[in-house]
Amino acid sequence: MAEPCSTGAPASRWKRHIVRQLRQRDHTQKTLFLELVPAYNRLLEKAELLARFSEKLQPEPNDVTPATHQGPWEEESGPDTDQVSSPATLRVKWQEEEEGLRLVCGEMAYQVVEKSAALGSLESELEERQRRLAALEARVTQLQEARVQHAQQVDALQARNAAQRAAYEALRAHAGLQEAALRRLEEEAQDLLERLVQRKARAAAERNLRNERREKAKQARVSQELKKAAKRTVSISENPDTLGDGIREGAEMTPALPAEPEFLDSEAGEKWKKRAFRSASATSLTLSRCVDVVKGLLDFKKRRGHSIGGAPEQRYQSIPVCVAARLPTWAQDVLDAHLSEVNAVLFGPNSSLLATGGADRLIHLWNVVGGRLEANHTLEGAGGSITSVDFDPSGSQVLAATYNQAAQLWKVGEAQSKGQETLSGHTDKVTAAKFKLTRHQAVTGSRDRTVKEWDLGRAYCSRTINVLSYCNDVVCGDHVIISGHNDQKIRFWDSRVPRCIQVIPVQGRVTSLSLSHDQLHLLSCSRDDTLKVIDLRVSNIRQVFSADGFKCGSDWTKAVFSPDRSYALAGSWDGALFIWDVDTGKLKKSLRGPHCAAVNAVAWCYSGSHVVSVDQARKVVLWH
Repeated sequence: MAEPCSTGAPASRWKRHIVRQLRQRDHTQKTLFLELVPAYNRLLEKAELLARFSEKLQPEPNDVTPATHQGPWEEESGPDTDQVSSPATLRVKWQEEEEGLRLVCGEMAYQVVEKSAALGSLESELEERQRRLAALEARVTQLQEARVQHAQQVDALQARNAAQRAAYEALRAHAGLQEAALRRLEEEAQDLLERLVQRKARAAAERNLRNERREKAKQARVSQELKKAAKRTVSISENPDTLGDGIREGAEMTPALPAEPEFLDSEAGEKWKKRAFRSASATSLTLSRCVDVVKGLLDFKKRRGHSIGGAPEQRYQSIPVCVAARLPTWAQDVLDAHLSEVNAVLFGPNSSLLATGGADRLIHLWNVVGGRLEANHTLEGAGGSITSVDFDPSGSQVLAATYNQAAQLWKVGEAQSKGQETLSGHTDKVTAAKFKLTRHQAVTGSRDRTVKEWDLGRAYCSRTINVLSYCNDVVCGDHVIISGHNDQKIRFWDSRVPRCIQVIPVQGRVTSLSLSHDQLHLLSCSRDDTLKVIDLRVSNIRQVFSADGFKCGSDWTKAVFSPDRSYALAGSWDGALFIWDVDTGKLKKSLRGPHCAAVNAVAWCYSGSHVVSVDQARKVVLWH
């Protein structure tokens, strides 16, 4: 503990200096007092001596003889003076001297009193300073002890900090090793995936080649059979019962030809032969067309994923959309629709019904009448904040994703506002819930890193897809499920087989997906403040949209296509709406107005006439 000693040395030096100064002052004042007391004593002795001399000099009544005594005062007369002073003169002189001595003695006594008082005050001040010095010494001792304790605490903290630093370095080294192992595993997985894809591609190419050869062989065989049937010569009699086996065999491939008359050599016989030949040729062409039609049906069913004899799926009717959407120009209606921020908005298939969902666990249905939003109904029963809403293509049901680890299903138009079905099974917040194009089926995505398919008829999870990152949004095609994830990737899942068929990486966490009506283009919004259009025919990013001032306000910011896929629409963190032209990739328009907070979601009606935006400040804005 060298540090306390180093600070204690200056303290002892200034204490010794104070004591030395006090002792020097005490010595000086005491010296003055000691010099004054002997002088006062000498004055008293002189006063007593003078008093005795005065008594001796007083003349007696009968003594008239002048004194012949010569004392020491006679020297003042000078040795040469013969005249002797009289006693009266001496008495007067001695009295004057006595008075002077008394005055001097009084003054010195007064000075002694003053010095004594000053000495007493100085002694009091010295005692006060000594007390203060003792208190300061005690305080210094306490501070030194506290400093020692603090130094010990600092040493303990430094030791613990060193231990924690060593543990941190060890953890960082371990994390580095784990990251390196993870990278190696990812590289191996990517290599395996590429090899698997290549093997699948080769197998598919070989299968396609075999199928093509088989189809060509079938076509060649059918063509040969048709040619044989067309060239086959058959003897025809008037009685149908006498037809030979060759006629029966030909009847399986072609319809029965009219009977050949007996007068073949005549002109009528020649006409009959020509008519029979034309009939056989037409039959051959008809069979060829039938084969082509059957092949086309086979190819179509293969593309759709069903066999010829498979039962057809129950699908919704397609939603009619506008031919050309109109750009919004001004805010037609503004409402404070919810008690807290609004997270989701969507138009119904008829474009006159609107649904909004917010953090207040409510879904409000609105009618768009005359450019205004009129309250229609409120759907209750959600167990958490609403993150997304979706109408089925018939517009009779509403599906919502909630933060209560479940999705909720309602029927539109019923008096009962509570949820009809609850789709439970996720272990974390459900971020997206969408209807599939086939009836009674839906898909949900969650932060528990799963995507689930649901049979709505039984409220049963028919399939669970495990993903490496949690899902922010999903969209559904004919037989494909597309999910956007927090690891900056868009994944494609075949709904008929449990596997991922494609992964498209993007820059930034994916916040939303929007599928065009023709299912040929996909719009993604991500946290790198860009929108991307992906051409699904070639699985490639076709356009990237960005603009000055555009910035995603949250991890659930939604962007959408216009109904005719001509424009892309998204809201920004500062309340502005941005519209891009999909064909040119340029910013078409930006709208600013009622929103004073980040826009969470936007929706474009199927008729193309209205746009609705919702924000974190509870506002719902209808644009026209």
